[in-house]
Amino acid sequence: MTVNRRTALAGVSALGAAALVTGAAQAQGAPKTYVLVHGAYGGGWIWRDVAASLRGQGHRVFTPTQTGLGERSHLLSRQITVDTHIDDVASVLAFEDLRDVILVGHSYGGMAVTGVADRMTDRIRRLVYLDALIPENGDTAFTILPAGMADARRKVALEQGAGVALPVPGPEGFPIPAGPAKDWFMQRLRPHPIGTYESPVRLTRPAGAGLPVTYVAYTAPALASIEPSRQRAKAKAGWEYRELAVPHDVEVPNPEKVVEVLAGAG
Repeated sequence: MTVNRRTALAGVSALGAAALVTGAAQAQGAPKTYVLVHGAYGGGWIWRDVAASLRGQGHRVFTPTQTGLGERSHLLSRQITVDTHIDDVASVLAFEDLRDVILVGHSYGGMAVTGVADRMTDRIRRLVYLDALIPENGDTAFTILPAGMADARRKVALEQGAGVALPVPGPEGFPIPAGPAKDWFMQRLRPHPIGTYESPVRLTRPAGAGLPVTYVAYTAPALASIEPSRQRAKAKAGWEYRELAVPHDVEVPNPEKVVEVLAGAG
């Protein structure tokens, strides 16, 4: 076989490129598997930039949309409960045969990931709460909100959501900077099924199910609705508790902040 100079140089270039890719992968560590669970009014779409960045680092990322929201908003009904949303996420782990998962819940998404962790503990490597609700056995999302907030939300759901859904708050309800990113965000929010706030989570163990847990509190500003759960997280023995001076929906204007947290988890 005759190898000319051009072929040889091409081979050397290809080997060099392969070495660079391999070196980058080694520098980043072994690939991880993330399942990212959105909060109220959202959908898997909200993780677009976070997921793209993590995948660019070689990780596997799944971003399920919970029933009645996002591209599944046509399924909105009064029959959707928190168990529906737990099943949504658990089914991704089961059907994709995911193991060694870093399971991430943001805001209301803490309800679902807590239930999934209790059911599928053996498949989960670490649980990450991003400024999220933390239920204990028998809690509903309404019971872990500050006093008076549940009644106010039920009232607006009855008056503006036909008693089926919590209507999407106005732009002032989401303290992220005005601009194209916020416009993109607001256009995709959908009413949230109220049954998921009224139905209890059933757990066999305390929240976290004995897994390694990281709780990241967002503090600029700190939303009042999350404060009781922040206090729960602080009181949990063995949990890692961190604070970041970012807004509650930071994944929209500054996804790199979330990527940094998640890339270091696990």
